[in-house]
Amino acid sequence: MKFTKIATPEQIDQKWVLIDAEGKTFGRLMTEVATLLRGKNKPCYTPNIDCGDFVVVVNASKAKFNGIDKNANKEYFSYSGYFGSVKSVKMSELLEKNPEKLYKLAARGMLPKTKLGAKMLKKLKVYAGAEHPHTAQLAK
Repeated sequence: MKFTKIATPEQIDQKWVLIDAEGKTFGRLMTEVATLLRGKNKPCYTPNIDCGDFVVVVNASKAKFNGIDKNANKEYFSYSGYFGSVKSVKMSELLEKNPEKLYKLAARGMLPKTKLGAKMLKKLKVYAGAEHPHTAQLAK
């Protein structure tokens, strides 16, 4: 009989992955990021263990968006729970002012909606420009 190997947190080797978003399609880039955060690209993938890598995305504001006028029409909503407190932000404004939030929202939708998913999302680091402070980790 063959058994499937279940990984334990001590056996997981988490690495740092640098992704340059310049010229890449946003949706395809985010599916790649979500796969890396979950660890589904590793042979030791276990659904109830955080076995994904740390992901650093640079040049976040230079990604491409497909679709007819998606930047002008797509809106993100936030609601505090009080009457009349629904706020909306257009995708183009969010990309200009805070691209980190746009990437986090997209990644959050592709990760599990549990404490484990929140832990995975903390491993995503997004920067609008080419500079980032994680050079020591990437030297491996």
